[in-house]
Amino acid sequence: MKLPDYDQLPIRPDAPPGSAWGVFGDDDELGTLNLLTPDRVRDALCEVRTGRCFSLDLPLNLPDPPIVPRTPYRHRVSGMPGYGDLLDDTIDNLNTQSSSQWDALAHFRHPSFGLYNAVPDTQAAGRGGRKLGIDRIARKVVAGRGVLLDVGRYYERHQVAFDYSTASVVPLTDLKAALAQQHTELKIGDILLIRLGWLNYYLSADAATRRAYGVRARLPGIETSVEVVRWLWNAHVAAVATDTPALEAAPKRGAERERETLHAHLLVYLGMPIGELWDMEELAAACAQDGRYSFFLCSVPLKLPGGVGSPPNAAAIK
Repeated sequence: MKLPDYDQLPIRPDAPPGSAWGVFGDDDELGTLNLLTPDRVRDALCEVRTGRCFSLDLPLNLPDPPIVPRTPYRHRVSGMPGYGDLLDDTIDNLNTQSSSQWDALAHFRHPSFGLYNAVPDTQAAGRGGRKLGIDRIARKVVAGRGVLLDVGRYYERHQVAFDYSTASVVPLTDLKAALAQQHTELKIGDILLIRLGWLNYYLSADAATRRAYGVRARLPGIETSVEVVRWLWNAHVAAVATDTPALEAAPKRGAERERETLHAHLLVYLGMPIGELWDMEELAAACAQDGRYSFFLCSVPLKLPGGVGSPPNAAAIK
């Protein structure tokens, strides 16, 4: 199908400005993941050159403590009565989005426009139904060409001072410049991984700094603007993930907090899943070493009926 440019949206008269409602069908629940066609998945296998594999999930217990307001889980290992030496794991209080995660399209509801594709609240996951839930993404399987956009290394090379301890903003100009420096071009259906370097900062921080994030987080992120949304849509990426807890700089206040966020623009308007807290450190080092920033990516989140998020269970293969 020929996809409309961002400035041609919306295509439905009842849809909010800048939304892709109806582009993939009036009953669609997958949004931009529809761009992961069998042909594109097959072609993405050509990105595998060395066979090196990179896990993109953090350990479930990181960040520690979790970024507010999420809570830590409790893990118990116990024997199975009557089965000798067999052991089982039990995890209590697990928040599926306290560590590396996908935000399903049901994760965010706009206070004025509701959910993606005008799905009624009563039919949506977490609100009484199952639509737009994480199990829809799990059944689809996120597989295709992944591209790493390494903003953190771009800043290092150009000696740009970036404060990871506050709500610092990465402008669109820097995203484009970092991509150009890598000599990487985005293709339709790419899964875009944006590394700011926040996770490297966090993992290198002392215990007091980590605890501060668990009390009152100030998080860096990419620019929240229509220009960024237009860029992502016109590149026709299938999904976007980052190594930060919120993709965009946070916190926001007032009306901006609920309406003018990338979560609203991507999850509600465009139907574009958001990944957060992905561990891109080993992958980024390998990409910098061989100068190749594309790879095959596969992610199979939890098939949790009615769920709104999940660990990504993601891997990149170069």
